[in-house]
Amino acid sequence: MTSWQQSILRRKPIGEIEEEQGVGQLSRSLGLWQLTAIGVGGIIGAGIFSLAGAVAHATAGPAVLISFLVAGVASAAAALSYAEFAGMIPKAGSAYTYGYASLGEIVGWFIGWDLLLEYTAIVAVVAIGISGYFGFLVGQLGINLPAWMLGAAGTGPGHVVDVFAIILCLVTAWILTRGIRSTGRFELVIVALKVLLVVVIVVLGVFHINSANYTPYFPFGFGGVMTGAATVFFAVFGYDAMSTAAEESRDATKHMPKAIIYSLAIAMALYVLATLVLTGMQKYTEIDPKSGFASAFSAVGLPAVADVIAVGAIISIITVMLTFMLGVTRVWFSMSRDGLLPKWFAKTHPERHVPTRLTWIVGIGSAVLAGVLPINTVAELTNIGILSAFVVVCVAVIVLRYRSPEIPRTFRTPWMPVVPAVGVLFSLWLIISLPWETWVRFGVWLVIGLAIYFGYSRRNSLLNPESPRHTTTAGDLAD
Repeated sequence: MTSWQQSILRRKPIGEIEEEQGVGQLSRSLGLWQLTAIGVGGIIGAGIFSLAGAVAHATAGPAVLISFLVAGVASAAAALSYAEFAGMIPKAGSAYTYGYASLGEIVGWFIGWDLLLEYTAIVAVVAIGISGYFGFLVGQLGINLPAWMLGAAGTGPGHVVDVFAIILCLVTAWILTRGIRSTGRFELVIVALKVLLVVVIVVLGVFHINSANYTPYFPFGFGGVMTGAATVFFAVFGYDAMSTAAEESRDATKHMPKAIIYSLAIAMALYVLATLVLTGMQKYTEIDPKSGFASAFSAVGLPAVADVIAVGAIISIITVMLTFMLGVTRVWFSMSRDGLLPKWFAKTHPERHVPTRLTWIVGIGSAVLAGVLPINTVAELTNIGILSAFVVVCVAVIVLRYRSPEIPRTFRTPWMPVVPAVGVLFSLWLIISLPWETWVRFGVWLVIGLAIYFGYSRRNSLLNPESPRHTTTAGDLAD
């Protein structure tokens, strides 16, 4: 193997990862239930309040429930792999760090670079989803806002810039710059309200189900179900973004695996019940793709409930934005701390110990995406990247289990290697179901990443003995 090949396949020793001190330190403030709240906050949101209606209306019909279950199986297999890594490598970075330690620098780089785009795009698509509910709410109040304030470009005549979505992205960035302790408390309270709202929706909606609305159950065929699964996959992850906060957990090796499993289990139970109610209340052809539940309750003569849902959706979906904006900033922070991106990005606030520079960059970037792109385009773009990360994590947990069985693990993925293999196969299957345009956009982003890696990252990596970054000190990484 040539020195060039060795350099791109070099792996970051797990012992070295755990011993990182004094460089861009983050504050350890999060407990088990705060972590779980961040995970649930990232999973439950646009999936119920926006994407479920959109996919039922145009892609899967009443079988959107099956779409969620298919996506949930793939996500669960990956979640168990994430849980093993989270208990073994309690550092910021999630899939990027896991791939770097297990499969080499080039793999870690591509997953990290991938997640920078995907997580930012998720923040944008959620902001667009909230904007739809905001439009519904102000309409119920008799306020007619200009169309250009509430719809992204390409969604209809007069829809140019989604101003409300832009504002949401910037407000989310501001909240995150207040510090991880404040963010964790905010998430815990809002997520509790969010779960309560979904339970209320299900309980009230059950009394208005018309079984005739479930026929035909597969109006778009099984292909529609799989395409729907690839799209709603956006709704069944979030624990992966939560795992990027491992370095901010008070006891990551014990709490992170539990938080990952708890958050996915809670979310999937609520998704199954909610989609069953939604498609039973309204014919799939009549479901509003932007504010499904609010319009459904309005249609059955409960406009007051619809208003409450709209308000609750706006408030609760913000937690999704918080989770994924937190995720992208921590991945970016980790890559910069490792030398793969400029150290300027790894600087943290001297008092709040959060990467404020990165947070504002991501906030502005997501605001631009949210302002000009339609929701389906952004959702599809996020899914291909996350699915790719899932493939890497599932493969990596197999490799590391057999290559380094002696490493202490507070959680072990069961039925090895069957469970991670299922995660790989389902993820690849869902990737194939995505439109070809999504592949093109994803490919362009990876080519850009390849150029940056060989132009900057390979030489400046801290694993390169000749890297100029070896002179970095803790003082260099404080704002």
